[in-house]
Amino acid sequence: MEILWVLMALAMFSLVLLPVLMRRRAGIQQVAPSDPDAADPANYGFLRQEELDIRMPGPDHDLLDVLDLVQRTQDYRSASQLLAGTEVEGERRWQRVQAFAGAASLELQQRPGGVSETPGGQWLRVWRAEKPKDAGSAAVHAEFLVQQAWRTSTPGTDEFRIIMEEARAACGEAALLSPGDPVPYIIELSVARGLAYPQPEFEKLWLKILDRAPSHMGAHLAALHYWCEKWHGTREVANSFAEAAAARAPQGSLLAAMPLFAVFEHLPEVNLVRSFYQSEVVTKAVHGALFAVHAARPDDPMLAHVRHLLVFFLVRGERWSEAMNQLVHVDGHVGALPWTLTADPAADYAIYRALAVAGYEANGGSPATLSH
Repeated sequence: MEILWVLMALAMFSLVLLPVLMRRRAGIQQVAPSDPDAADPANYGFLRQEELDIRMPGPDHDLLDVLDLVQRTQDYRSASQLLAGTEVEGERRWQRVQAFAGAASLELQQRPGGVSETPGGQWLRVWRAEKPKDAGSAAVHAEFLVQQAWRTSTPGTDEFRIIMEEARAACGEAALLSPGDPVPYIIELSVARGLAYPQPEFEKLWLKILDRAPSHMGAHLAALHYWCEKWHGTREVANSFAEAAAARAPQGSLLAAMPLFAVFEHLPEVNLVRSFYQSEVVTKAVHGALFAVHAARPDDPMLAHVRHLLVFFLVRGERWSEAMNQLVHVDGHVGALPWTLTADPAADYAIYRALAVAGYEANGGSPATLSH
């Protein structure tokens, strides 16, 4: 009889606790725009959710114009010209290579082709065939293979390994065509993670990047994934890597924000401690990222990446005014962490934006008090 009472008590406890845990796990919920408690982001000049661009973290009008032209005409030549005129060592070249490869990969997913249909992304295959010595086409092709591996197969399977091995060879070809270009080696960082390079081999690859672009933020973020606990490192190793990068960051470099990305990579799946986002570890990383944003060049291509992650942490930490100050700089483009990890990046971003607006207004803020 006593056992029966214990079981009944446990059942009642579960009924009470489960909804709480589910609400915590679900995180933040969005109310309907017609709800009387809903704040209106449009009052701040923010775009509607359906207007948000999920392709990029921030504006790159030249890239967007060329992407639209290439996809409309299936002619690669404007893409070739854009990459040829983009600085080799800079962040923007890496972002543009990712964007072209992602567009081709998504086209292929949407139109795999058949007996009477040309497969999507045909322009990339034509580009590679007609200009085999074009360093831009070689880099885009290598990144395309990497994205295809992650998009269409499962790590550890033969299919995944075969595609990644092909990508590894493509990285080598791209590197030969542009010896001073760090991008082929940055692409290979993802291959190294997928194929589980031994640490000495990974470090050798990393040194090649440091020789070419020691302050490359995109490269550091790609390398951080390898050192994370869920891949081939540990939380401590990843944090040490990020902190070392921040410590040696030159003036104006966004590398000072690396510890915040390391914290994000190791967030618990379910966090029941409300004060976690106001803890010393998170606060220190957020302050480092805020410092980096303040010191960075306004045209730094990686600036939007840091701002988007700051929005996530600032909203979670209920720092509404600071979150709003970041939102006014990035609204319109949501192709960045953490939104891209969800099935609907625009919707996830819109939830956090609505929360920031609501929290800002609840504490006396208004469109008139927000500086742009």
